[in-house]
Amino acid sequence: MDTKTIIETAEEHLIHTYNRYQIVLDKGDGVHLYDTDGKEYLDFGAGIAVFALGYNNKEYNDALKAQIDKLVHTSNYFYNDPAAKAAKMLTKATGMDRVFFTNSGTEAVEGAIKLAKKYAYLKDGSTDHEIIAMEHSFHGRSMGALAVTGNKHYQEAFGPMIPGIRFAQYNNLESVKELVNEKTCAIIFETVQGEGGVYPAKKEFIEGVRKLCDEKGILLILDEIQCGMGRTGSMFAYQQYGVKPDIVTVAKALGCGVPVGAFLATEEVAKALVPGDHGTTYGGNPLACAAATKVFELFEKQNILANVKEVSAYLEKKLDELVKDYDFIVERRGLGLMQGLELSISPKDVIARALDNGLILFSAGTNVIRMVPPLVITKSDVDEMIDKLKKSF
Repeated sequence: MDTKTIIETAEEHLIHTYNRYQIVLDKGDGVHLYDTDGKEYLDFGAGIAVFALGYNNKEYNDALKAQIDKLVHTSNYFYNDPAAKAAKMLTKATGMDRVFFTNSGTEAVEGAIKLAKKYAYLKDGSTDHEIIAMEHSFHGRSMGALAVTGNKHYQEAFGPMIPGIRFAQYNNLESVKELVNEKTCAIIFETVQGEGGVYPAKKEFIEGVRKLCDEKGILLILDEIQCGMGRTGSMFAYQQYGVKPDIVTVAKALGCGVPVGAFLATEEVAKALVPGDHGTTYGGNPLACAAATKVFELFEKQNILANVKEVSAYLEKKLDELVKDYDFIVERRGLGLMQGLELSISPKDVIARALDNGLILFSAGTNVIRMVPPLVITKSDVDEMIDKLKKSF
């Protein structure tokens, strides 16, 4: 089908939950994407922080092809080799003890909430425990994840939300302390808020919440779905703060395009779930776990973390220069290759013009341009992005 026919067919048959750009992406190579008309785009969105290794990575593609020829799916009533390997790699990378594989980040959050509630139930037999989440957070759109998402716009048509969710102010430790009571079983937040506007946690905030959780017997759940898997320069953002959560959620770059997520926990917390408490048909399937395994192997082989540290420092420098040069850029925020530019003008207009200029960017919140490029970008890619962005202002 040609571009026009593809768009018309999609509009006729897909449920309209996205306001899509009138572009049909056809293929990718490295850090560039190409539409069905042959136009090239420098990708600083990576499918919303997913394609860390860039497009058309031969080793990654070959690993998936080999697994497809061997075994794509089997029931979780049986073991499979890729799941065992991926579990060992992911627990090592996170510092956690146990993992449950899901099909998405939202599913990982759902599992984390269930685990926290079951752990608390086993301690006191109560079913009215509360969870503290953050204002302007985003954890997903299914009912449990939506309940801990601090945006009433996403929630209002789908109430009532699951009870017992209270919202504090991100990076405001006192606002968290004010909400803690004897029913509080968990505190959940993104180590770097993404959808809310690219806000990294302040060191005193995350350290303070960890201390509070330790003192009160509360579980700390960190959502690293967007900021994890090397994006900030460490495998997981919380590792830069010297803080370890009780439960962590992971997805996006874990599979680099193949749907896979996970929630992980310490041994003490993880043992709260027993057979029958939680399950999944597709989670932990051989294909998804082969993808995750290859991602970890390539992260090490290509020295991805070193590249993120080097290129992100250069990106921050270039973005800071833009802040100085343009009055409508309020500030730069971010960590590693998860950066945001807050504007006093509409970011949507800038992003639309950037597309015309062959640059893919995303927004965050109401006034922020979000940059979450593949982790294999180079300094020359940053220069190309800056040039295209300036033309889009």
